[in-house]
Amino acid sequence: MKELPLSERPYEKLEVVGAEHLSNAELLAVIIKTGTKSYTAVELAQLVLKLSHDGRLSSLNNLSIEQLKQVKGIGRVKAIQIKAALEFSKRIATSDGIVHHIIKSALDVSNLMMEEMRYIKKEMFKALLLDTKNQIIKIVDISIGSLNSSIVHPREVFSEAIKCGCNSIIFVHNHPSGDPTPSLDDIQTTQRLESAGNILGIKVLDHIVVGDGKYVSFKDKGII
Repeated sequence: MKELPLSERPYEKLEVVGAEHLSNAELLAVIIKTGTKSYTAVELAQLVLKLSHDGRLSSLNNLSIEQLKQVKGIGRVKAIQIKAALEFSKRIATSDGIVHHIIKSALDVSNLMMEEMRYIKKEMFKALLLDTKNQIIKIVDISIGSLNSSIVHPREVFSEAIKCGCNSIIFVHNHPSGDPTPSLDDIQTTQRLESAGNILGIKVLDHIVVGDGKYVSFKDKGII
């Protein structure tokens, strides 16, 4: 790294001009810290970025430590550093300041949840718990697996909602196929949960099915 001009060294460059002016490879090089005899840290970072075949940075979240180690020069420690940084950034994007996030439409839910859920390989069912102003109190993981009444039970769905004293709830789950078209199980389970919510006094506002860059709103479709 020292053989590079001062302006091209990621550490020094970040300090002088700010992190926002570094490329993706340079930012990743700061995390990787050191290169090898054959590659600088920036070059190693470029090789790691190429593992995202669709060109999306978010796709790197799906890489395992073993897959990262396939890049020559990325050993166990560097792979763990990369995974930790990716997880940290994901948590910031999806959790930080969440109590101030107001949901006004299905698009708001999509903007909040799409990048986190579109690449998950299994169906994951989540609940957004809202207060009287439609601010998110909490996002709860309910289940993993195809939606049906045996997996998604009202008891598990609404127990945390009752504890939080939430006013209303929005369901979100993903379709790994990329097609967000609701299945019959999706519809039947949602209607069952809506009925349970009415009994408990917790209104089910919507159910969003997330696909690959697309979503379907049960409310917009008239299902809820």
